[in-house]
Formats: sequence, structure tokens, C-alpha cells
Amino acid sequence: MYNEIKLEKGLYNLAGKSFSQALEEADPTENYKDSPLCGLDAFERQLKRFGIRVKGRDCDKVEKFFAATESAVLFPEFVRRAVVQGMEESVLPQLVAVKTVCEGNQYRGYTVSETDSYLDGTAQGTALPETSILESDNNIQLVKYGRLVTASYEAVRLQKLDVFTLTMRSIGKKLADAISSAAVTALKTGAASVSAAGELSFDDVTKLFSQFSDYSMKSMIVSPKNAALILSMEQVRDSVTVDENGNVILPFGTKLIKSSQIGDDSVIGFDSSYALEYITSSDLVMETDKLIDRQLDTFTVSVNLAFKKVINDSVKVLKLA
Repeated sequence: MYNEIKLEKGLYNLAGKSFSQALEEADPTENYKDSPLCGLDAFERQLKRFGIRVKGRDCDKVEKFFAATESAVLFPEFVRRAVVQGMEESVLPQLVAVKTVCEGNQYRGYTVSETDSYLDGTAQGTALPETSILESDNNIQLVKYGRLVTASYEAVRLQKLDVFTLTMRSIGKKLADAISSAAVTALKTGAASVSAAGELSFDDVTKLFSQFSDYSMKSMIVSPKNAALILSMEQVRDSVTVDENGNVILPFGTKLIKSSQIGDDSVIGFDSSYALEYITSSDLVMETDKLIDRQLDTFTVSVNLAFKKVINDSVKVLKLA
């Protein structure tokens, strides 16, 4: 049962497992399908075990985690989840088609090249057109993105957990926004481009849309200035829609992504199902011992990652004057 699990620092250091995975292995969620605890994962059941309320009217303070030696072990995972939640609220997840976890800080993917069109038939006795998948010539070097957080225990111990969560979420969102800049660079690199005649117009947007043949322009990432300009266009203003997730959908079905990580000099259209590979050597890394021992004076959150275009033809760039 969840209230019999032995919580200790070593659960953060099991090879090939995260803290949450270790808890789930010791206390499988599937065992609670028909119980009042249905809907909670193993970590959330531990919060319930120690009576730690992380939100709502009766939200606890940070010091509640440190009321017992075992409950203190939960604090780093609580912080990690808050940071990850903030990262997921950024535009980054909307840019990524696939995520790859690799060992080490270098990654060697592959390149794809094709001869002839898929539309052409092949006469009997003639070689079929070829798609070549070859190992890349160069390794991709992963880069560390992170933040050093300084916060004394005395400064935060009496803060409500929902307020502290908000702060950690903010750090995660800003970190992911910075990472998104690298994703935008990867999307643009080597992509085919067209030029606008002058100031961005609806004709330019449709010209970018027309460049896609084998793939769809499912998404378009633009600067805040250009997003406002597009939404003010007469052809867009009267027919724009918003989907169930709050995303702005343009008249031709493209999701409009606003980000300060792209400049005013370009617009990127891409097929979000094919364009970008997110490569990382680990999930978010944190200094767990310091957090457990209430040594919050300085602790780091970081992730090693890189981006690689998967299908080059799934991205087109509109260059603005």
C-alpha cells in the first residue's frame, strides 16, 4: 500500500529510472482503479499520505514537506513537476514532432534523400525510384540549458505551496522559451524560402501556404508583431477560429503560434508532425540532495538537448523585407 512505501534519497538515483517511475514500480497505479484514490499517480498518493495540500483554499506552506524525514524526500519531485509544467506551457511542445533520448552528449542521426517522384510509374525491368537513409556525417553536440536558483529556506518556508509552484512554473516556462529559440533556428536552417513583396500581407501568407505539396502547413510561427498584423487582416479577422485548446486557427486550417523567439524578419510555416526532432540525454536534472536537506541557497535545474530537422521539405520560410 502507498502508506507503507519507504521514502529515501536513493530513489532519485536508481539507474534508468526517475523518482516517479521508482514510486510507480513500488506502488502501481493500476491497483487503485476502483478505489477512492483512482486518478492519483504514485507521487500524488504520497502527498495524500502525508497530508500535503499543494493547492486550493487550505493549501499548505513549503515547510509542510519538511515536517517528517520521509516527506522531505518528496520535495525535489514537487519542484521538478512544477518546472516541467511551466516548460509544457511554452510554445516548445508545439514545435516538436518527435523526442529522442540518447546516451551521452553527442548524437548521430541520419539523412534522407530521394530520387524521382512518387507520382511516376516504373516500367517493367526499370529500377524503382530510391529513398536513401544514411548515417549523418557529423555528430550533433547537445547543449546544456539551465538555471541556478537562489532561495534560502527561511525565505520560502512560510510561502504557500501554490505560490511557490507558480514561481517554479515561471522558471520552467522562461527556460523552455529560451530553448524554443534553438528550435526555431533548427527549423529555419536549410529550409526553402520565398520572399514577401513588401510589408506582410494576406497574399504573402497564402503564398507561403502554397509552397507545401507533400506536407501540410499545419502550423506557422511568427513574432508578436507579425501575429497582430495577421490577425488584423480583413481576410483573417472575419473567419479566424479558436480550437478547444485556445489555439488560433487561420482560415486555411493553420495554427498560428506567437513567439518572441522568432524575429520580425521572417515567418516559418511547417508540418508539426514531420519537421523537428528534440534530442536530449535526460529529463530535467535537479540537485535533489540539497532540496531534501533544505539547502535551497543555491540549486540548479538543467537539461541537455539539441534539435534536428527530420524532413527538410516539411518547413518553408517567408522572408520579410
